[in-house]
Amino acid sequence: MRHGEVYNPEKVLYGRLPGYNLSDRGRLQAQAAADWLAPRDVTYVVASPLERAQQTAAPIAAVHGLDIDTDTDLIESWNDFEGERVAPGDGALRDPRNWPRLRNPAKPSWGEPYAEIAPRMIAALHRARETAAGHEAVCVSHQLPVETLRRAMTGRKLPHLPLPHSRLCNLASITSFTFDDDCLIRWGYTEPWGI
Repeated sequence: MRHGEVYNPEKVLYGRLPGYNLSDRGRLQAQAAADWLAPRDVTYVVASPLERAQQTAAPIAAVHGLDIDTDTDLIESWNDFEGERVAPGDGALRDPRNWPRLRNPAKPSWGEPYAEIAPRMIAALHRARETAAGHEAVCVSHQLPVETLRRAMTGRKLPHLPLPHSRLCNLASITSFTFDDDCLIRWGYTEPWGI
């Protein structure tokens, strides 16, 4: 699952910076996800160590009477632009001094390579699956790691344009993977906040 909306009035790429918490809307999104997951057989809830992921996991854990575990493999991807404004046509991306960092979108050259994100997220997925032992687990992470995991698990190419319209991972969305033994048999996607 991706965390809910973050309070970010500066509109910076907050990445792994501490202190970025859910907005009021983000808390409502987290509660909507918890309500949607309430009838599910969830026996394990784990989240990235970052505040926004922990806050998103809290109502899910509460509705199931569980504690939240923390898995550092679920953390946001590192990014050279952390703390900067990087919206298209804004700030860092318009500055020619930053263009060398943008030289290879397939890696990507400005941050954690997709080839490193995928195995850590797959490892976290399988640890959660093993801990849930035949039941359901909820892992709360971040957009790029969740999108990279979905691409890796479904056989899609990892490199993609880092734009919202090229990712299937909206705020507080749930990407699910169903296994039969060790074999992935299906995946799904839902946005409880939008239902």
